[in-house]
Amino acid sequence: MTTNITTDRFTGKVALVSGAGRGQGRQVAIDLAKEGADIIGFDICEDIPTASVPMSSAEDLDKTRAEVAATGRHMVAMHADVRDYAQVKAVVDRGLAEFGRLDVVVANAGIVTDTGPFWELSLRGWNDIIATNLTGVFHTAKAATPAIIAGGRGGALVLVASAGATKGFPNISNYVAAKRGVVGMIRPMAAELGPHGIRVNALSPTNVATDLFMSKTNKKLFVPHLAEPSEEEYEAACRPMHVLPAGWIETADTSAATRWLASDEARYVTGIELRVDAGVVVR
Repeated sequence: MTTNITTDRFTGKVALVSGAGRGQGRQVAIDLAKEGADIIGFDICEDIPTASVPMSSAEDLDKTRAEVAATGRHMVAMHADVRDYAQVKAVVDRGLAEFGRLDVVVANAGIVTDTGPFWELSLRGWNDIIATNLTGVFHTAKAATPAIIAGGRGGALVLVASAGATKGFPNISNYVAAKRGVVGMIRPMAAELGPHGIRVNALSPTNVATDLFMSKTNKKLFVPHLAEPSEEEYEAACRPMHVLPAGWIETADTSAATRWLASDEARYVTGIELRVDAGVVVR
């Protein structure tokens, strides 16, 4: 989705974005660049066998880099797996060598694996989703934080969780556990980093119109009575989940909230879970 952004909230700053190959990660990387930030972005660029959709490709990440460049900013784009701390640390080190600073972290990378009653979920799928959606967020924050502290300018970490996890949807206990773990990290992290002027918050969106949400796995989860639902049928089935009249939101919506949390406009906001959820939790 194209967004018209003209502010300069992030001029002179550098942002690290995981899962930058497409979807929410690509959107926020481009939008941060439009507001003046240089980007350190990475994605796995190879498939995880248990994941519900193919992972971003090298071509996807190249497209993100090209779109960042089109804004006039620069992007270090690397292939790295958030499950592997050494790979994430190498991304941060390369970005620091290129830009000399780090100010913002958007820990966004995530997957969905198999769905169903918890006792039927595969152990491999459980381990992959915890390693990606929870441990991967920890790896990203851990690798980036020393550089932000060393900069002495403060900063912001935005950890991407899920309103669906807050709601506690059935048949995705693996996903719910990982995302609730992400929310569980923000308060101790915020307390530990507050003295350094670094804020830590979680972003918890509802359904977002990405390849992940539009997958056959998710359609089966939310529209089990239809074998091949159209987009209109899928949206109609998801709409009653929300208080506001929407079946899902767009990446522009999550990007806007992420950038606000990372900006000086939210300079006294830390340790919170910001739900951009069209009211799914209060339904």
